[in-house]
Amino acid sequence: MLSHEKVWSAIDALAARYALSASGLARKAGLDSTAFNRSKRYSADGRPRWPSTESLAKVMEATGASLNEFMALVDDNGARGLARSSVPLIGFAQAGAGGFFTDAGFPVGEGWEHVDLPGKMSEGAYALEVQGDSMLPLYRDGDVLVVEPTARLRRGDRVVVKTVEGEVMAKVLERQTARQIELLSLNTDHPNRLLQRNEVEWIARIVWASQ
Repeated sequence: MLSHEKVWSAIDALAARYALSASGLARKAGLDSTAFNRSKRYSADGRPRWPSTESLAKVMEATGASLNEFMALVDDNGARGLARSSVPLIGFAQAGAGGFFTDAGFPVGEGWEHVDLPGKMSEGAYALEVQGDSMLPLYRDGDVLVVEPTARLRRGDRVVVKTVEGEVMAKVLERQTARQIELLSLNTDHPNRLLQRNEVEWIARIVWASQ
């Protein structure tokens, strides 16, 4: 059953899942940055305000989330609170080494350290621990990035890419064609990259970050 509290909790959970604040989610959806602020969820006389179906449609379009995914968050945000997932934690150095991933970018093997995360993650999701300062100012040393290999990729998404040479990098997806993938650097001290498809082993979307 839908309720005002559950719907707004699901919006917060969806924002967290895609590494955004509520304001960031609103901006990504092309809405006013204050549209999802807590102060906007009730009128001046205390009556609950519901997000419009148009706003929800824009949020799902912007994130690539499905209606089923959103409704699952609504269901999970009832009396039990936000559902949690446990995913394997992998260092960037390990990610670049051979034998830790399938050709599709899914982690393999056992014995990984695990981290608990808000919201449900798809099967095959995993976490990468940032090492060094190459991703400043967006990601710092020690931050954890959650990657979902099955998530749909869209222009402007933050992604992790592994090349066939074993290089692993976090970038912003600027453009992809049948032959090339254009990536923008998170750190202006590091160059943008234009990779041929045959140079890329896998590419996956960052859906959450602990910051």
